[in-house]
Amino acid sequence: MPDTELLPHGRQVDFTALAPERWAPDFATPFNQRMIGTKVLITNDFGDWLLLPPHDFRAFIEGRPQPGEPLYEKLRAANFIAKAVDVRDQAERWRRKKQYLFHGPTLHGMVLTHRCNHGCQYCHSSVVGMERYDTDMSFEVGERAVDVAFQSTAWGITIEFQGGEPTANWPVLKHIVEYATKKNQTVGKVLSFALVTNLSLMDDERLTFLLENKVQICTSLDGPEDLHNKIRVFKGGNSHALLVEWMQKINDRYREMGLDTNHYRVEALPTLTKPSLSRWKEIVDEFVARGCRAIFLRKLDPFGFAAKSVKTLGYSMDEYLEFYANAVDYIIELNRQGVQVMERHAAIMLNKILIDEEPNYLDLRTPGGACVGQLGYAPDGGVYSSDEGRFVASMGDDMFRIGTVHDSYQKLMTNAATRALVMAGLNDAQPDCVSCVYKPWCGQQVEYNYKAQGSLHGHMRDSNWCKKHKSIFDYLMHKLEAADDQEMEMFRRWTTNRTLDHFIVQ
Repeated sequence: MPDTELLPHGRQVDFTALAPERWAPDFATPFNQRMIGTKVLITNDFGDWLLLPPHDFRAFIEGRPQPGEPLYEKLRAANFIAKAVDVRDQAERWRRKKQYLFHGPTLHGMVLTHRCNHGCQYCHSSVVGMERYDTDMSFEVGERAVDVAFQSTAWGITIEFQGGEPTANWPVLKHIVEYATKKNQTVGKVLSFALVTNLSLMDDERLTFLLENKVQICTSLDGPEDLHNKIRVFKGGNSHALLVEWMQKINDRYREMGLDTNHYRVEALPTLTKPSLSRWKEIVDEFVARGCRAIFLRKLDPFGFAAKSVKTLGYSMDEYLEFYANAVDYIIELNRQGVQVMERHAAIMLNKILIDEEPNYLDLRTPGGACVGQLGYAPDGGVYSSDEGRFVASMGDDMFRIGTVHDSYQKLMTNAATRALVMAGLNDAQPDCVSCVYKPWCGQQVEYNYKAQGSLHGHMRDSNWCKKHKSIFDYLMHKLEAADDQEMEMFRRWTTNRTLDHFIVQ
């Protein structure tokens, strides 16, 4: 049997009973495996991992390594060989790995309006025209949404203003910030605010308020001017020109406030469409030119207008993965030249792989973010499982509505819908995930499963969600296997968590 076919791809193996005469009193712990180039990647459920040459892997499963030998000590240090199971130690490791489950939802997305002055062809939010004031959140609903958010058992919460264009309902945005800040004087949570905005309605007075109240600002930048304006249609003028003008103003204000601009900069996200795919270099260069230190290469998802424009804007997963590899290869080369910019998705995964930290990115945890990681609050007071849950609602399907702002937090968290969504978001409930080598680092999004495949659980072996994450993990493992000292230093730098102390409201 060739070394590259040692075991069926992705099979989980418990070698406790394999060659017991060789292993006693030691035993091999359960693991999953996958070929990465010429090496075998092995992982366990805690996220320990090794890349082994085939001959070392064969020696391992045949029980040949002996105490004192380099391979034996390597395997034991990585917890793939043990003399006994320390149940308390394993329980503590598992508790640390899943500590976010003790917190409750930390992200609370408040949709202030469905109105927007842009006509983005891929809009996941299914926005309406600026004349539709009936889609605005009221002051009363805003206060009740804050009250629910503060009932979360999480020690810290982030209130994120979404839309539509949330600044179109500026009075309610301003009121929620003031109401939540005052409320927190007695509650004492670690409170932060974030705003997702196209910046087209920004002015100096609003910016001053946002900065004084430590609201983190995130926007959308799809690439160079022609690409950005083609997809993000703005009848009020040049969307790109206005956007970069305000990005610069905000970054200048951070500098004037004495903040470290390596950490405090306007966050921007692209949404990749078919015209984007051949322009990976230009898109990365645009982000660098605007002073961005990170870029999240976000693909189209099956929500909102994107579901209707898929024939003109959509692309295959293979096309996206080719784009991703080209773009990240270029980002790595820029870092070699001294330009410090990272790809955010890769950075999240590297946090898990290299330093065994859980960044709590909701799409890559199990259970997923639905209900227990985030909640979405609609203008009418409906409470949804997540941002994506309210996207589905905007498409006319209330599948992910778990209650209203007038319900108690306990009722929202314990009802049948919430329990079903949380259970569906478990990798351990997925037959295809149980035996996957990337199980300890991956996760589920039940809303994506539902829209893409018609099932909360989905079918992972046929899922683009699975294909995307598995392929990016493969890409990173290939990079780590071949990395020189300079690249390893760069990857470890990407795992450095961004300081957000400035955005915490005491």
